[in-house]
Amino acid sequence: MLKDPKILILTANYGNGHIQVAKTLEQSLHKMGINNVKVSDLISESHPIMAEITRYLYLKSFSIGKQFYRLFYYSVDKMSNKRIMNLYLKLGHRKLNQLVREINPDIIINTFPISVVPEYRTRTGVFIPTFNVLTDFCLHRVWVHKNIDKYYVSCDDVKEKLTMLNIHPALVKVTGIPIRPQFEEKMETIDLYKKYNLDPNKKTLLIATGAHGVLKNVKDLCESFFTRDDMQIVVVCGNNQSLKDELEPLQYIHPDRIKVFGYVERIDELFRICSCMITKPGGITLSEAAALKVPLILYKPVPGQERENADLFAAKGAAVVINKLEKVQETVNDLFNHPEKMEKMKLSIAELYRPNAADTILQDILNEAEMLLDSSLKGSVNY
Repeated sequence: MLKDPKILILTANYGNGHIQVAKTLEQSLHKMGINNVKVSDLISESHPIMAEITRYLYLKSFSIGKQFYRLFYYSVDKMSNKRIMNLYLKLGHRKLNQLVREINPDIIINTFPISVVPEYRTRTGVFIPTFNVLTDFCLHRVWVHKNIDKYYVSCDDVKEKLTMLNIHPALVKVTGIPIRPQFEEKMETIDLYKKYNLDPNKKTLLIATGAHGVLKNVKDLCESFFTRDDMQIVVVCGNNQSLKDELEPLQYIHPDRIKVFGYVERIDELFRICSCMITKPGGITLSEAAALKVPLILYKPVPGQERENADLFAAKGAAVVINKLEKVQETVNDLFNHPEKMEKMKLSIAELYRPNAADTILQDILNEAEMLLDSSLKGSVNY
């Protein structure tokens, strides 16, 4: 294994998942005694104004911009215009070159599909072992490049899609997606009910709106469940203060039926005590739910990776996908009235969980990088 390697982790702040995976990998490296690690949001650092605009459009895609995002996601997947493609392949090159000169990394890890990274080898002739850690349960073509040395993916379905794009199976390892370590801890749950002022004798419906609070119609969803005396609702609003302000009056009126939170650092604790969860199908959320065997209701997934993630989990029997508000209440009631259905979903989602993904990925990357660097010194690596 490489001794005291210098590692550059590249990511981007579109949603919370890519950054979170990068930080999880960084923390795991530190635990392994590897401290020479740099995490860079390459797009923001290279083109801050463009990054701010595109992040705004990304968040809007969850509401008014769904069709725009559908067009963007699938058109990029089939991008053929050479001028546009060349611009995309150069995006961030100057900043990447600066980072490489400053850090002199032995390894580059991508948690976001930034094509300038594998292109750097082609443009400069500099060989740095480069690895992609995919953060969804689907595949977009922008992750795929001839200069990626190995891919780490969530499930067998993604590996199969990569091999269909002529990536050798030996270059794809099914590891799962790295998740925060608290989701893999063993923990007693009885004290958690007291901590969050919840009744352990009631069924708990968790509504997780995402880090930016992008799940819509939350107030209507909550009110639709107030007819059940055996249910309590927990809503996590993330950083969406306006949503929290909108829901808090419900908590004052119905304190025994609903609890409203903003950002929750230890949200794994709520995952552990909920009966099922309504959420958006981001790759990280799905992986965390799989680790704790939480039955999922995936509400109105946006076209693109969300929809594809949701479809895979539904096909595996690990989730129910709902597109209309009026169907949510019916589905939740059906699950709560038939606990055997939820047990079956728990078994199905558990099959999608891959434990210790971060450590598995990093151990493999360190071994692969050592072999690749040895080969390059012997002249057997083709740039």
